[in-house]
Amino acid sequence: MKLKKLSLRTRIFLVMILLVLLASMLISAVAIYQYKEQSQDYHKGRLERKEGSIQTHLKRVLNGRQNTWEVKTENIPFIFKEEIYNVADIHKLQINLYDLDGGLLISSKAGLQNNNAEKCLDAETMNALTQNVEFNNASEIAQHRYVDKHKENGETFQSSYTYITNNKSKAIAILNIPYLENDDFLNKELQEFLKRIGFAFMLVLLTAIAIAFLLSKYITKSLKTISDKINTTRLERRNEKIDVDDTSEEISALVNSYNSMIDELEESAVQLAKSEREQAWREMAKQVAHEIKNPLTPMRLTVQNFQRKFNPEDENIHSKVDEYSKTLIQQIDTMSSIASAFSNFAKMPAQQNETLNVVKIVKLALDIFNEDYIIFTSDSEEIIAKFDRTQLIRVVTNLVKNATQAITEDQTQTPKIVINVGKDKGNVVITVADNGSGVAEENKDKVFEPKFTTKTSGMGLGLAMVKNIVETYKGNITFISEKDKGTTFKVAFPKE
Repeated sequence: MKLKKLSLRTRIFLVMILLVLLASMLISAVAIYQYKEQSQDYHKGRLERKEGSIQTHLKRVLNGRQNTWEVKTENIPFIFKEEIYNVADIHKLQINLYDLDGGLLISSKAGLQNNNAEKCLDAETMNALTQNVEFNNASEIAQHRYVDKHKENGETFQSSYTYITNNKSKAIAILNIPYLENDDFLNKELQEFLKRIGFAFMLVLLTAIAIAFLLSKYITKSLKTISDKINTTRLERRNEKIDVDDTSEEISALVNSYNSMIDELEESAVQLAKSEREQAWREMAKQVAHEIKNPLTPMRLTVQNFQRKFNPEDENIHSKVDEYSKTLIQQIDTMSSIASAFSNFAKMPAQQNETLNVVKIVKLALDIFNEDYIIFTSDSEEIIAKFDRTQLIRVVTNLVKNATQAITEDQTQTPKIVINVGKDKGNVVITVADNGSGVAEENKDKVFEPKFTTKTSGMGLGLAMVKNIVETYKGNITFISEKDKGTTFKVAFPKE
């Protein structure tokens, strides 16, 4: 279903609902994004705070009175033999201490000392810790720090690495704190927020539906009145003006334009009634004159051709006389049918469905033309179709005549007109292509209009009548043209 085919009322209604839905989706997306950002900031800050607290706690143990061991790397396992479990329990986090080469010294996790995979830090972690310097928001000092973030079994883990220093700020161990990002609280809060905002959007949506329905009904009410009036407008009778109260400025302008048009129609209706009968007879006279002129032209050309090529001693003189006679008789018959149909304009000339060989008839129609640049081709020797013989000749004659008139004396390329008869599925296709002056872009939409012509002579009815003949047989005529390069007309009609 295309939006353009919907009524204005439906479009207004749908657009308002769509805006509400888009707004709800956008706000929900922003909220989810904000919660994710907030979650990341929360875990990052929490890990930094925990890290600072644990470092402070560990330093107190190192520098406390109860510590009788010298503060150095080798003594770390003895200093924190019992205290590391207390520190881990107080801060609710696992604590691992490594020496400066990455070897595990002590851990609050039972059994970690027996896990060879975790007893040593890898070189990548060691290099990152050495090279990375960060500003710790909790301690407000810059320090070597590295945080490794990874996912495992659908859960996100962070693991921070920092140095433990003695009183002289000399690093004596590496502190590692594994941290699990637990988002249960934040997810629950997000779900509650989305639930509440969902109820709010449902209320807004219902309100928007009601407002959109009333607003669209109000806007289209006046347009419906105008539409009904326009649909009942007729030139041949008196039309009522539109009287709509309490409308917008745009609707009022539309109503005023319609009422002004009604006044103009009433003024012109009388004049039109007086002239339409006279105009109808003029148009009929023009078309009849054109129809009579069409057969006269090939008759004249045939007689001239016969006169020029007549040779009493030619052994084929009798067959040529018969051929010329048939052509003249066909054109005379056409004039006779025009005269017979003069009293009934719609049936001029009467059409007869004949089963004929289109290739043969087109060849016959081309015999009246003497130009040596006219070339005839066909896809086969015989293409049978049902068509009026006389009207088929008229179609071809008009198209070829137009093509010859498009050939100009001053054109640089050698004149050429190619007529082809072919088949395309169940249709007969006749093309007439020339390399003449072509059709100007601004005239392409007017080519098949009655009385349109770019020539100094003629009434411009030829192509209009060709189009009428072809469409009578459920066919169509099209053309492509390029200025100063030529034009190709294509006629297609069913075989049956």
